[in-house]
Amino acid sequence: MPARDETWQVVMPADDLWEGELTGIRLGANNIVLLNAGGEIRAFEDRCPHLGFQLSQGDLDGCTLTCANHQWEFDALTGQGTNPGNCQLAVFGTRVRAGQIEILAPGPE
Repeated sequence: MPARDETWQVVMPADDLWEGELTGIRLGANNIVLLNAGGEIRAFEDRCPHLGFQLSQGDLDGCTLTCANHQWEFDALTGQGTNPGNCQLAVFGTRVRAGQIEILAPGPE
């Protein structure tokens, strides 16, 4: 159940994000990398924990998201670091309803 200040926001048609694709979007004050890994839609903060580069400029290969700048790798389904393994991406809830991708957006701080 969403926290009180969180709301589901439509960000794009599901048909516009093909399997194996990723894109960067802005939702309120958040930069988000949205991806389709094996038919599963996921959203993470569009910032590599290493030096802050945009993950949306990286590569999605199967279920591996790779930062373009220093090749850090993450599990595209969970956001868990795999190389190195001691980091975790900030995760945003996602769902597809009525053919639209929705992201659970935090309320104003």
